[in-house]
Amino acid sequence: MTTIIILLVILVVIIAWFIGIYNKLVSFRNRFKNAFAQIDVQLKRRYDLIPNLVEVAKNYMKHERETLEAVIQARNQAQQAEKKAAEQPEDPQAMRNLMGAEQALTGSLGRLFALSENYPDLKANQNMMQLSEELSSTENKIAFARQAFNDAVMNYNIYREKFPNVIFAGMFGFSPAQQFVIEDSAEREAPKVSF
Repeated sequence: MTTIIILLVILVVIIAWFIGIYNKLVSFRNRFKNAFAQIDVQLKRRYDLIPNLVEVAKNYMKHERETLEAVIQARNQAQQAEKKAAEQPEDPQAMRNLMGAEQALTGSLGRLFALSENYPDLKANQNMMQLSEELSSTENKIAFARQAFNDAVMNYNIYREKFPNVIFAGMFGFSPAQQFVIEDSAEREAPKVSF
């Protein structure tokens, strides 16, 4: 009888240990999903600002139509990639697509701001200055949100990869998460906004 009680206690301890590992994996996964939600909020704000910025610039930059269209197209592609990544931030392919789309958007915004230097009236426009300030502030918030997301992903991946957690993570479908990093070092900097 004592042997049965000891075996039951050992079984209960092992089950509790498994439950603890599972619950901690869920907790870490939910933390990085929440961190991505913060990026999502800021990216949506950025995407909402861009059409207004292009509209103001359009009045001054009539001969730069191709650049303005490239900004809107890059914004639309980034917005689509962001929607897919927001649905499943743990999907590495969705995150890679978002990172690529964001790099393209940052590059097209950089070209827009570089061209706007040739239009002093545009630089002096009050709406353009206000939108540029809001975009600059949003870029900073995106950078902070990315950092929080990457920290949460790193904590999740570290916990997931520890032994014996890695065994249970595989059994329960906890795949590694992808950090939100920018691959091209030239694109690492936010678009320079100066009016």
